[in-house]
Amino acid sequence: MFFRVLRLRFASSSTGRKILGVTGAAIAGTAIATYLKNNEIYMASKLRPAGIFMAEPITSKTLLAANPDDMKTKMELLVMKIQAEFCHALQNEEFFGKKFTVDRWERKEGGGGVTCVLQDGDVFEKAGVNVSVVHGLLPKGAIQQMRSRGKELAEGDLPFFATGVSAVIHPRNPMIPTIHFNYRYFEVTDSKGNKQWWFGGGTDLTPYYLNEEDALHFHRTLKQACDEHDNDYYPKFKEWCDKYFFIPHRNECRGVGGIFFDDLDTPDEDSAFEFVSSCAHSVIPSYLPLVQKHKNESYGDRERQWQLLRRGRYVEFNLIYDRGTKFGLYTPGARYESILMSLPLTAKWEYMHLPPVNSKESELTLVLRNPRDWLKTAQ
Repeated sequence: MFFRVLRLRFASSSTGRKILGVTGAAIAGTAIATYLKNNEIYMASKLRPAGIFMAEPITSKTLLAANPDDMKTKMELLVMKIQAEFCHALQNEEFFGKKFTVDRWERKEGGGGVTCVLQDGDVFEKAGVNVSVVHGLLPKGAIQQMRSRGKELAEGDLPFFATGVSAVIHPRNPMIPTIHFNYRYFEVTDSKGNKQWWFGGGTDLTPYYLNEEDALHFHRTLKQACDEHDNDYYPKFKEWCDKYFFIPHRNECRGVGGIFFDDLDTPDEDSAFEFVSSCAHSVIPSYLPLVQKHKNESYGDRERQWQLLRRGRYVEFNLIYDRGTKFGLYTPGARYESILMSLPLTAKWEYMHLPPVNSKESELTLVLRNPRDWLKTAQ
């Protein structure tokens, strides 16, 4: 039995629905201008007449408008923008108009977030895009975690602010890879008013079947974003990604990599922000061409069962090793639904499963156990 979803093509409804060509070129008409006017924030989009934030920002408009140059303001507006652009891009790939459910939530300890989830779509079985903007006192578990990776934090109560955008996309068709990205900003202040800040994040690709052209396109797009700021970033953060998204008990990487970095506090705050912004804006051109390329491909039960097994590996990494998941679970008042949105609707575990030798499935497994330098291989 084979599964194929045939896309309905109506000239009247296709106009304006596509926001990205298969070439992965720059997106025309989706740039958002943020204006400060009469102490109110207005978002304007050339693509649509209305603003395209998925919900109201977590911080009050008055406070944001009063502090336009504060990094907390700049980063919150950036993550809201990235969330909206990505959600609209994914919705436009659905065949029958499936939309994201938008859940704006507040945290009694300080801050809140906007969680957007699309479930049971024709193209995306589950897609989650989350923004969090939280503040309060840093919990002991988080302090210990940060000190373990070299952060020198003072004793006593430590006020913190953290904001970020994260997404995990689980497509229905096994020929479309899963993508994950996360970009975040963190600052902590000691009793003397001394502030430490840093950025972190990355984007990585997890295919179910190896397609070298897809991997090359993905890595080239990320390298271009990195090279705008420092030619050493891509090779450094690519290697970091391969090491971070590794499942030790399986002796394999989670996917074909991408970039990953943490504790970025150089060369200065504005430069680091611009780098993170470039990386976040590279997500759509790195991924949407792959969705459009594969979403109409046929697949059978064998491919579906393999996809479910690989999703099981994804769950193992996120629940056992992922640092962001651990930080979220350590944080008082954490919103567990949002933290666990990265988990797929369906996954599978089989005892002692091994893919057939010389199969498409075993081809992927070999690459996961031996990470490639994709761009060097292509030369």
